[in-house]
Amino acid sequence: MGQLLPSSTTLFTSKPSPTCTFLSLLIIGILGFYTLHFPHPLLSSSNSHSALRFRQIFLSHATNATLSSYLRALTLHPHLAGTPPSVDTFNFVRAHFLGLGLDTRSAHYNALLSYPLHSSLSAHFGNGSRVDIPLTEPGLNNNRDGVVPPYHAYSPSGSAHAKLAFANHGTDEDYRALGELGVNVSGCVVIVRRGDDVSRGEVVRKAEKNGALAVLLYTEGAGGDGNGGFKKGFERGFVMNGVGDPLSPGWAGVDGAERLDLDDPEVLKRFPKIPSTPLSAEAAESLLGWLGGATVPAAWRESLPAAVRGVGPGPTVVNFTYKGEKKVVKIHNVFAVIRGSEEPDRYVLLGNHRDAWTYGAVDPNSGTAALLDIARRYSLLMRSGWNPRRTIILCSWDAEEFGMVGSTEWVEQNIANLGSKAVAYLNVDCAVQGPGFFVRSTPQLDNLILEVTKKVKDPDSVGATVYEKWMTANRRVDVQRLSAVDSDFAPFLQHAGIPSMDMYYGIDFSVYHTAYDAYEWMINFGDPFFQRHVAVAGMWGLLALHLADDLVLPFNFLSYADQLKHYKDVLSNLLDGGVSLHPLTTAIQEFAYAAKEAEDEAQKLRDQENTSELVILKTRALNDRLMFAERGFLDSDGIEGRQWFKHLVYGPPGEHGSKLSFFPGVGDAMLRAKRMSRTEGEAKVQHEIWRVARAIQRAEKSLRGDVF
Repeated sequence: MGQLLPSSTTLFTSKPSPTCTFLSLLIIGILGFYTLHFPHPLLSSSNSHSALRFRQIFLSHATNATLSSYLRALTLHPHLAGTPPSVDTFNFVRAHFLGLGLDTRSAHYNALLSYPLHSSLSAHFGNGSRVDIPLTEPGLNNNRDGVVPPYHAYSPSGSAHAKLAFANHGTDEDYRALGELGVNVSGCVVIVRRGDDVSRGEVVRKAEKNGALAVLLYTEGAGGDGNGGFKKGFERGFVMNGVGDPLSPGWAGVDGAERLDLDDPEVLKRFPKIPSTPLSAEAAESLLGWLGGATVPAAWRESLPAAVRGVGPGPTVVNFTYKGEKKVVKIHNVFAVIRGSEEPDRYVLLGNHRDAWTYGAVDPNSGTAALLDIARRYSLLMRSGWNPRRTIILCSWDAEEFGMVGSTEWVEQNIANLGSKAVAYLNVDCAVQGPGFFVRSTPQLDNLILEVTKKVKDPDSVGATVYEKWMTANRRVDVQRLSAVDSDFAPFLQHAGIPSMDMYYGIDFSVYHTAYDAYEWMINFGDPFFQRHVAVAGMWGLLALHLADDLVLPFNFLSYADQLKHYKDVLSNLLDGGVSLHPLTTAIQEFAYAAKEAEDEAQKLRDQENTSELVILKTRALNDRLMFAERGFLDSDGIEGRQWFKHLVYGPPGEHGSKLSFFPGVGDAMLRAKRMSRTEGEAKVQHEIWRVARAIQRAEKSLRGDVF
């Protein structure tokens, strides 16, 4: 196997113990008899029985209590990246992997992170009175020592004494609405409520563009502690533009590596120029209630308290000060490697980050607990005689909360090895936020995801599988896609072109990034009996077992072709006759033909009664084509203005307002075209359509394996 981790930071352990408990042997015997009657269509017949037996063992060894104990241990203390408690969690995960007898390795990077030193906020009134606004969660006690004060990482230090104005979600449309009311926020402090599709950094940059001096950003509360909602919580987060260490953009920040200066223009452009801070919903409602001026637009009224009538500016004046520091610190990734017995140079990666803004019971350690439990169960399988066909790597990332720093540095360091050897990356961040199953994925994994959800018990319904509950709730299986940049799949898919997946229970949760994201919230509201944790760990682990053990990789590109056709149809409804979609249509048709040919070839190989050397060679060749097809969607020039993002099908839009959650370059061009002449704008959009068409052609060629 090629060197995946730097040798200077690799830790090796003794081989797994051969011992096996009597109970395990008994279960293996029972399941071995049981599974003879349930062959799996994704495996060759020679391997199906043993593979299914091991999958049943994996599922049968889930325990709620074990997952609860892992989460409790991980959340005893806050563990912000770059702090000593964060190193403690690194050591905890590392010790867990070592204790299971797994080959345990680590990778360490120097990264520029950001921490608060002081902040204050007060409101001043015309009669000379003032009210100090607390900038921390109430009710913290000795058990909560070490919680970082609310702040925005990478916010510049600064102060502002000015009138307050309300800018709704802080989008361009919102500032235009204020302009129509005759409201100018230049020279003001703006208060903004978080929107679903606008990042914190974008909110601050748009306020800066409109002349604001500072930003107060709040998230609306869920309505009271009775259902786990905390209007007193402050949502921490980062406001940097882009991902990864800003001082080593595009390469890994290892010891002795090149580093840009903090005042380098390439570094400075990643940070906003005006200060900002998170605000609680409770404090925001008080400030908003003191505003006068123009009346709040009707379109903004939803969920605003009745007492909020004006948008300002003023008459309330606020005095805001923030002082922070940016410093280079050491961050730590840790891995468990289970070497493949037959294809050790093919990697199936499962990843979750450890670092948290506070205690991180949901974000991210519900996912970390699941990862630790998968490691435990894989170790049991190894002691029961299992070795994966392909290499499995369990990845525990650091500094995700600062912009996917740990995973990005590692991907940048290992881009050649990953590009030639990675089968798929399976991400779980917030494994459990509440009820309801959600999954995002690249389309070739859709069928495998459906297959796995049929094998795992639904945590909230007696006698039903996750698939059955999913269908009942949605009337269809709804797999979302991965265009956002909100977790560690971003560098794998959007930079390296590796098929990826992200899954979780619950669409959001009321204590996100607050001091209340603690073990107590999980056992009271999120998952009191840890049944959802069991379900996520089961599906996550089974997905990896299929990808690591199935003779033919369980990718189906017919789903990808259907998705691309849908995207073309959506795009057709948004464009006028001046832009041709013919290049896209032709490329997608050829891709669909290649997908059908690949699926037919895969089915023939799955139906083979033997695994002769010739069959193995044919299978390996097909698997390579299936694995590398996703790389075809990459473009070396990347998305215009954001060249680090290379994927032309899935990636973040450059500006809020794009109506596309796919083809990010096309969406950006459509927005820019509105500021150009008709001829120039159409040419811009047409060029981006050609770029996507060429990317689809590259993927099609890769899927066929042809050069002619």
